[in-house]
Amino acid sequence: MADTPAATGLTVQQWDDNFFTEYFQENRFKSEMGKSENSIIQVREDLTKKKGDSITFALVNRLTGAGVTGDATLEGNEEALDSRSFKLSVKKRRNAVRISDSQEQFSAIPLRDAARGALMDWAQEDTRDQIITAMGSINGVAYGSASEGNKDTWLADNADRCLFGAAKGNNSGNDHSVSLANVDGTNDKLTAGVASLMKRMALSASPKIRPIRSTSTGRRYFCVYVPSLVFRDLKDDSVITQAQRDVGLRMQNEKLFQGGDIEWDGMIFKEIDDIPVYSGVGAAGIDVAPVYLCGAQAVGYGIAKRWNTVTEEFDYSDKHGVAVQEFGNFEKMTFGSGAGDTDDLKDHGIVTGFFASVADA
Repeated sequence: MADTPAATGLTVQQWDDNFFTEYFQENRFKSEMGKSENSIIQVREDLTKKKGDSITFALVNRLTGAGVTGDATLEGNEEALDSRSFKLSVKKRRNAVRISDSQEQFSAIPLRDAARGALMDWAQEDTRDQIITAMGSINGVAYGSASEGNKDTWLADNADRCLFGAAKGNNSGNDHSVSLANVDGTNDKLTAGVASLMKRMALSASPKIRPIRSTSTGRRYFCVYVPSLVFRDLKDDSVITQAQRDVGLRMQNEKLFQGGDIEWDGMIFKEIDDIPVYSGVGAAGIDVAPVYLCGAQAVGYGIAKRWNTVTEEFDYSDKHGVAVQEFGNFEKMTFGSGAGDTDDLKDHGIVTGFFASVADA
């Protein structure tokens, strides 16, 4: 009687599904990702079941009129509904490893298992880098690739959600490079008071940046992503030190809060050591680093095709390769604030701060 072979395609599909699940579970930003409008990183899988190269996010701005009361006539006093759109283009991202051994050593699944660790690490690191790049981007262009003119235009449109150092006055007429040069190494560190200023800016911006609502406690928070040297200065603030004494007990049921985080004034601060430092751009040539205070829908994550694997043989089957790939993309969500749908783009869910990042002595 002939043996019935295992359904190889199904087994590979299960492996890919498990890879995708683990990718989300081990992601550094997993607690901030979700499919609802309440998520900092909003995930959309619209293209997994249809063709296309982009996903459109819609924004309907809140009504600001007073309405009518009593017997006043409503007809003719209706308020225009202001809606905007943000288009996120997806792209393929992939990587592969090649293993040299005889074909008999590897079937489809053991080959994938042999490469799993390296490919998962790469996928996680690439995701982290893409999210950080998206947060700091200038209207869809990576910060390091944006021109000074583009940065000035961005700053003019986002002046209500951009802070240089400890004071709003450090913004020098919406000139980005001049404003950075106003950040000094003594007065423009991130402190509890300055963080609260960033929060007030988020809540008073137009349109304002909406905090996320915790699904576990119902409280509302902003998440603040801070590079290591700036995080060091924040931890050294005596106000922060005092506030952290019972934070573990208060935040034990809060999934947004993880070990090493700081909680203060409705903000959860997370140390992200991979946020880049801008060398020599501050006062007297000091280094400056960005800090991102994020509310709901700060970043969009569009998925056209989930992570999947592909294998290939080389050199008369002596070498075996396995690749992992995804069709997707991360972008900072921006919506127009001018006359046209995409005129005068504003960062939808982020206040960006620039602070002293002085190296350890």
